[in-house]
Amino acid sequence: MSLMFGKARTCNIVTVPEHEPSECNIVILGALGSGKSALTVKFLTKRFISEYDPNLEDTYSSEEVVDQQPVLVKVMDTADQDGPVNCERYLGWASAFFIVYSIDNRSSFEICQQYMETVTLYTKGLQPEAQVILLGNKLDMERYRKVSRSDGAALASRFGCLFFEVSACSDFLSVQSIFHEAVREVRREAERSIRPLFISEDKATVSLSSACYKELPAPATAKLVTVKSSRAQSKRRAPTLTLLKGFKIF
Repeated sequence: MSLMFGKARTCNIVTVPEHEPSECNIVILGALGSGKSALTVKFLTKRFISEYDPNLEDTYSSEEVVDQQPVLVKVMDTADQDGPVNCERYLGWASAFFIVYSIDNRSSFEICQQYMETVTLYTKGLQPEAQVILLGNKLDMERYRKVSRSDGAALASRFGCLFFEVSACSDFLSVQSIFHEAVREVRREAERSIRPLFISEDKATVSLSSACYKELPAPATAKLVTVKSSRAQSKRRAPTLTLLKGFKIF
């Protein structure tokens, strides 16, 4: 307790409990054939798949370090057959959405717009609000392009979300950077949603000499949940995917 102008002041110490590593839940949405599974596998294994089971839907986890902070990234690779129907299984779970279309398939872009409308309608007003990222995939098929970059940018601008074009086939670093950017966006949104901390006066709990302090949590240790590391030389764990049945991985 410190004395200021002859009046005793006390302050409450707010303790933040220890917690598990932060998580980022990413849902991959889009039309069949847009490359959702290829993006998922590329991020998790650095490999490209050419064939997969379109009816397979599962959630995979990978331990990542983004901006020197550990995070458990969970990726739900969806297998919707008819666009955005029966969305309840992922709308309340997701921290971020990747809405994917193929730049060489105009109909996949049109279905993508339906997903954008469904997701943004649900996420509007939530605290924290789930982040949405529009992805034009198969950039390696540029010569067959049916959806221009300006079309993608205009759709993203309409819904106020980020937009990237990428190739799951050829570029691991670009795919990885998009997943990491989703983590950053989720963190920024969480910080914006934190309410200010108020310290009450004249409620004696613990006395300090001159200031109030907040106890910081101990560093968290991230855990790999469903994939295992296979590359000891990499600073980032490049896990070997074990759950993608029906894929041919090269």
